[in-house]
Amino acid sequence: MAVVGSAPGRAPAAPSPLPTGRGIELILLAFAAVLVTGALVLVEANTSQELTRSLLFVGLAYLGLFTVAHLAVRKFAPYADPLILPCVALLNGLGLVMIHRLDLANVEAAKANGTTIPADEIGRQVIWTAIGLALFVAVMWLVRDHRTLARYGYTAGFVGIVLLALPGLLPSSISEVNGAKLWIRIGPAGIQPGEFAKILLIVFFAAFLVQKRELFTTAGRRFLGMELPRARDLAPLVLAWGLSVGVLVLERDLGTSLLFFGIVLVLLYAATERVSWMVIGLLFFVGGCVIAYQLFGHVRTRVQIWMDPFADFDNAGYQIGQALFGLGTGGVGGTGLGAGRPDLVPFADSDFMLSSLGEELGLIGLAAILVIYLVLITRGLRSALAVRDSFGKLLATGLAFALALQVFIVIGGASKLIPLTGLTLPFLSYGGSSLVANYALVALLLRVSSAARAPLPRRPATPQVPLAEAGTELVERPT
Repeated sequence: MAVVGSAPGRAPAAPSPLPTGRGIELILLAFAAVLVTGALVLVEANTSQELTRSLLFVGLAYLGLFTVAHLAVRKFAPYADPLILPCVALLNGLGLVMIHRLDLANVEAAKANGTTIPADEIGRQVIWTAIGLALFVAVMWLVRDHRTLARYGYTAGFVGIVLLALPGLLPSSISEVNGAKLWIRIGPAGIQPGEFAKILLIVFFAAFLVQKRELFTTAGRRFLGMELPRARDLAPLVLAWGLSVGVLVLERDLGTSLLFFGIVLVLLYAATERVSWMVIGLLFFVGGCVIAYQLFGHVRTRVQIWMDPFADFDNAGYQIGQALFGLGTGGVGGTGLGAGRPDLVPFADSDFMLSSLGEELGLIGLAAILVIYLVLITRGLRSALAVRDSFGKLLATGLAFALALQVFIVIGGASKLIPLTGLTLPFLSYGGSSLVANYALVALLLRVSSAARAPLPRRPATPQVPLAEAGTELVERPT
């Protein structure tokens, strides 16, 4: 009988390397570039009946920036999910298309009215995209292992709280825009520190919950089939609730308050897997809503506009009313890129980007955009499930859910599902702080995803010695 095996002294064959997915990512990025370029051509053809230099500038800038982003992912996060960056690139590209379309509409309106032609916003948005991708590359280069962030959890929490509260403590002359104190403005430049505070606070709560997980999972009283936490363990939830109310009071910003509290609540549930935290958190949320409605006039005004925007259509209800008319005009198929009037909606490129896209792309186009967001969020949550360390799981869950909740808040406000909050659609809306901060968020998500999909390190193989050539050793048996 023959014995089949490797030849004496021959090393076993090396396992084939795992696919990184970078080829798929490159193909999808090329597909996104084709879609964005085609959309730009349609906009200019329908609006100006000619192709301008802006098309060449935006197209080449888009192609160059995301080529650099792909090379950075290939080098620093080679095993990252191949769908995350293409989804972000396509959303960012569609945002550039609509901003350029609104620029052309503003130029036409200025010519018709005999007023000064406004400056193009597309150039500034391209610059903000470049800054965001520069931070994207820097984060992936600096954070070689996402677990190192857990060491700086408390520092991140302190800096995050300072950034979150700073605009509310500054004079209104440099922090208030449209009634909300969210900015730090120096001359023509401005930044929203709360966008970066969001990421730092996610890092803090992920690190904190990993360290104190046994404390939060300690059984308390049972009530209606749920394990209620002990009263002294409610401190993080009470703190998050207090910070949310503080932001609402100091900065008059309903959106950031809701976003911050929702992220903390989901991280608590992900860390403990106890429904009681969700129930208690929702009770805190309802209580906060009632208190805010009774005490703060700006909250009460937004709720009244939400309930009936047409009661004061010419004043307070004009924005949401025009947005609803825009969505209704778009219908199922949309008017077509460059063939609608999205410029009639105030803040069409920022707060109401949804109505601008809905008017010209219709329900079908909005559904496609929501699917892109859904793919991006689910791939982030998939990375959270696949990563092997607890901190990485909570970090990726918080980052992915932050995107999900922000999308829900913006779409719900623009479609009159919930009151308006003032947040912007990630990667689509005009704005520098949100875009740059969200690219840092995606960089961390890709770092966690690469760690989740990377192959486990293999131990060095021990050379096999044939039995006939193996040495012998005498061992004295104890008596």
